Amino acid sequence: MDLIFGLLGGLALFIYGMQNMGEGLQKSAGDKMRRILEILTSVPVVGVLVGTVVTAIIQSSSATTVMVVGFVNAGLMTLKQAVSVIMGANIGTTITAQLISFKLAHFIFPMVTAGFALNFFAKKRSIKYIGQVFLGFGILLLGMDIMKDAVAPLRDYPGFREFMTNFSDYPLLGLAVGIIMTVAIQSSSATIGILIAMASQGLIPLHGALPVLLGDNIGTCVTALLASIGTNLTAKRAALAHVVFNVVGSIIFLSGMKYFQMLVVYISPDDISRQIANAHASFNIINTMIFLPLTGLLVRTVQWILPGEVETQQPGAIYLDPRMLKTPAIAMSLATKEIIRMAELAKQNVVDAMEGFINKDEKKLKDVFDREKIIDNLEEAITAYLADISQKGLNPALSNRHTGLLHAVNDIERIGDHAENIAQMASSRIESNIPFTDKAIKELSEMGELVLNTYVTAIKAMKNEDENAAQKVVQLEKDIDIMEKKLRRSHMGRLNEGRCYPAAGVIFLDIISNLERVGDHSHNMANVVLGNM
Repeated sequence: MDLIFGLLGGLALFIYGMQNMGEGLQKSAGDKMRRILEILTSVPVVGVLVGTVVTAIIQSSSATTVMVVGFVNAGLMTLKQAVSVIMGANIGTTITAQLISFKLAHFIFPMVTAGFALNFFAKKRSIKYIGQVFLGFGILLLGMDIMKDAVAPLRDYPGFREFMTNFSDYPLLGLAVGIIMTVAIQSSSATIGILIAMASQGLIPLHGALPVLLGDNIGTCVTALLASIGTNLTAKRAALAHVVFNVVGSIIFLSGMKYFQMLVVYISPDDISRQIANAHASFNIINTMIFLPLTGLLVRTVQWILPGEVETQQPGAIYLDPRMLKTPAIAMSLATKEIIRMAELAKQNVVDAMEGFINKDEKKLKDVFDREKIIDNLEEAITAYLADISQKGLNPALSNRHTGLLHAVNDIERIGDHAENIAQMASSRIESNIPFTDKAIKELSEMGELVLNTYVTAIKAMKNEDENAAQKVVQLEKDIDIMEKKLRRSHMGRLNEGRCYPAAGVIFLDIISNLERVGDHSHNMANVVLGNM
């Protein structure tokens, strides 16, 4: 029992320390890591470097891969970009193994003491975060030391030594053990830590440890696969690319295991801990070097395995050509086209948010949240483009049009926000299983249809500069206000009669309020066409 609790307790400290260290590094870096991933270029080598750096900082290849899957699903990253970042993430995760392979036992308690002091007494947040990093690393090393001591008695058990010997005779067994351990613990760094602890006590030789190490790399793909559930086809392909990358790489290295071992021994000192850490790094670096020139082939392979057409939303602007800024009239026309595209995305969010609420469709709601990121990105890009246009000298007519477009961009962005609010309330309804009467659902559907009709007409008015359509929006917006007041009175009647669940009542009022605001912003868009700003 002492052995089991010693191993599990040491592992718990190791994982806890690693999480604390990663948290401290992430906090000290702010939100820069996520931003770096978002602005990633399409050059695969840059993607590998970014994936390596980000993972080295957040101390988790799984976290990086999950972020990448999320970005791909939101349309902020292409599949090719995602593949290169995933390769880099595999390299970045080897940093932890490198750190724990050095003989740092004498620094454990000074590091814990210094980290605690900085984290507990420092006034500046940046210093506190540095303290958290030191404290986390100290706890990680303490857990590592405890695991080494806990497994030491196993050397005296012949049955265990025989089982470990089988890893050398049957590499596939070692591979399977590595996969199972990492899937169970959800951290390849932690399983590498266990491997180093056992090897340092002479419980497993290098040629027995290498297959387990390869299995660790395959096992870490499970987190990304789980994150891809419910995402679009491209995001699923990104998660699959992670699996293919590690599985094919492991097969290649298993086939040439003798040469891999020779390389590790050649580049490493006569220390099993350093050899395992260097083997971990060597596998991921060499595997990346093999696959990097074949990125296009890897992408086509996962597309072949998961066939189908992907309906993707272009994350950035399509029509905003900076070369046209010299001709403000044309640039304004391009900005208008991009605004209409943004408006269509916001319209789809209103549709999906209401359908997601009425039909309890979580997939629709997820689409709303993903699409909202694209709408926000477009709002920033269009506003910046319009700001550039304003520097070019506009005649009075263009200047008035320019002001109107700026207002329209803001109104459309707010419509996207209201759709997101409705989607969040729909999520609350689903999660808490809040009941709604058929009457309430019918009323919300009717108001949703009226609001959507008003907004679609406003988009048509802007697109065609149709004043008749704009006048129709003005009238429809009055109808929305009347309906909102009517539904509010109807709801209060149901509430007073005890026919309405209180939590449902709050959501009902919030939804009709958000729908009414969509009508207001549609009215504002119509006023842009009518020149009433």
